[in-house]
Amino acid sequence: MMKTGTGVAIVGASGYAARELIDILLNHPDVRITATTSRQDDAPRLDALHPSLARRIDLNCEPFDAARIAERASFAFLALPHTASMAVVPDLRRLGVRVIDLSADYRLSDAQVYADWYGHDHTDADGLRSAVYGLPELFRDRIPPANLIANPGCYTSTSILALAPLIAEDLVDRRNIIIDAKSGVSGAGRSPKLPYHFPECNESFSAYGVGRHRHTPEIDQVLTEVGREGSGPVEVIFTPHLVPMDRGIFATIYAMPKGTAVEHDLIELYRSFYVRSPFVRVVGHLPATKDSAHTNFCDITVRIVRGRILVLACLDNLIKGAAGAAVQNLNLMLGCPEEMALM
Repeated sequence: MMKTGTGVAIVGASGYAARELIDILLNHPDVRITATTSRQDDAPRLDALHPSLARRIDLNCEPFDAARIAERASFAFLALPHTASMAVVPDLRRLGVRVIDLSADYRLSDAQVYADWYGHDHTDADGLRSAVYGLPELFRDRIPPANLIANPGCYTSTSILALAPLIAEDLVDRRNIIIDAKSGVSGAGRSPKLPYHFPECNESFSAYGVGRHRHTPEIDQVLTEVGREGSGPVEVIFTPHLVPMDRGIFATIYAMPKGTAVEHDLIELYRSFYVRSPFVRVVGHLPATKDSAHTNFCDITVRIVRGRILVLACLDNLIKGAAGAAVQNLNLMLGCPEEMALM
């Protein structure tokens, strides 16, 4: 029997995050996947792109056509490369399709900042003004009525969730924050690139984008918004590293407290701050990527070392850092329980 529910489309269905999204949505009782697109000319079957989906979904990928998507779907998830989403969002919104964009195209509120960091002019000023940053733990009340969600990425989700309580309570020096983060290779996407070729990245550990990674202004922007009015901008030093594992993000964050910091009190602050957030686990032990792998949880703990605050956080870059957060946003937009299909 055909599944019923709200129709959703996945635009750009060939990547790792799209596969995770499909896995989750196939188990969602109130949603059915009605369209998938691919930029490949031969319009392959979805289970040819992702063999793990064989006998689970019977759909062909098709070229993008906003009107055809609008006929079949009320929501569209965009799993497209950066700079590609802004070319399709205006047409979808004009036709009444609500969009959850997994790229970075709508995460920065300033078009000039976007151009400076992504090397591409932003062509959808109206969308940039309308977009809601889709991190439910911080912006839950803004998400339900939105028609365009800027779904955060993996590094940004980890870093922002790890620092938000400290910034919100004005407990640390906002210009003395260091984020030392590591990602599995799937964070680079599915398209072949030389640095992620097995002989290049296996048995190796390296930093990249030092001082110029594109997530830096996004982290600064969101944490500044989280802070108290008049507290001044947040400016982090963010350094990402590539780790030879399939999936996972781990961040070790160093911050200078404004006063005396007590470890137990900070743990309790975090637990109170995230009491309404089912997917943030504030733990007493040192978390590891294997604990959150294949889940939508972000695990966080806090330590005091030589008078400094260390926050340690990890999550699955493809789920909580992409597809899982996108479904959290969909659930809020549909009025469903936030945990639906994610626990």
